[in-house]
Amino acid sequence: MEGLLADVAAAPNQSVFLFHACAHNPTGVDPTPSQWAEISKAVKKKNHFIVVDSAYQGFASGDPVADTFALRQFVADGHPLALAQSFSKNFGLYGQRVGAVSFITENATETANVESQLKILARPMYSNPPLHGSRVVTIVLSDPELRKQWHVDVKEMADRIILMRSLLRKELERIGSKHNWQHVTDQIGMFCYSGLTPEQVDRLTNEYHIYLTRNGRISMAGVTSKDIPILADAIHQVSK
Repeated sequence: MEGLLADVAAAPNQSVFLFHACAHNPTGVDPTPSQWAEISKAVKKKNHFIVVDSAYQGFASGDPVADTFALRQFVADGHPLALAQSFSKNFGLYGQRVGAVSFITENATETANVESQLKILARPMYSNPPLHGSRVVTIVLSDPELRKQWHVDVKEMADRIILMRSLLRKELERIGSKHNWQHVTDQIGMFCYSGLTPEQVDRLTNEYHIYLTRNGRISMAGVTSKDIPILADAIHQVSK
């Protein structure tokens, strides 16, 4: 937190800062509500512009509304900002390119200018975007009953990830690992920043056929209860 605030203060006025809305990738570590308020105040002091990346809404707490805290804090504090939203994860629509980009502007003239620039960018990029996925999201979010069911489904997905974290930590402790694995359950969202070194990750890949990025990031969404004993044993073997 101290380093982040130092960077915000040291950057030239009107710099652009990108923040993850929730369930930070790859660390799984989010600021607390009070820290978000402090970040917002520091950014406002330097008149920086904020871009919010919201790719995992609902996967931090299981509540899509609670997971927008940072965004709502920035808006309440009067920041103009850009919001990049993806529905690939929380709607299970990988490959459909479903998302939204939104801007908080200060007046009607700025709104018109931003819209004009977006149209200029969008035209050569895709001209006509895919419709199926966006229609699924639109129908679900526009229907009160379907929206309610979506909230239930998102919480179920988030709870399953939380359970996998708990089971992995318990299994590592049960088989006698001497390391402190509290960070596995302290972190949130889809990814676990395991603390494994690149060399240990290479051993996991080469010796156990377990695949993750070399910075030690594990996709907890890809872990199942059947995998837990195998994964825990492999991590234990390479981290002794």
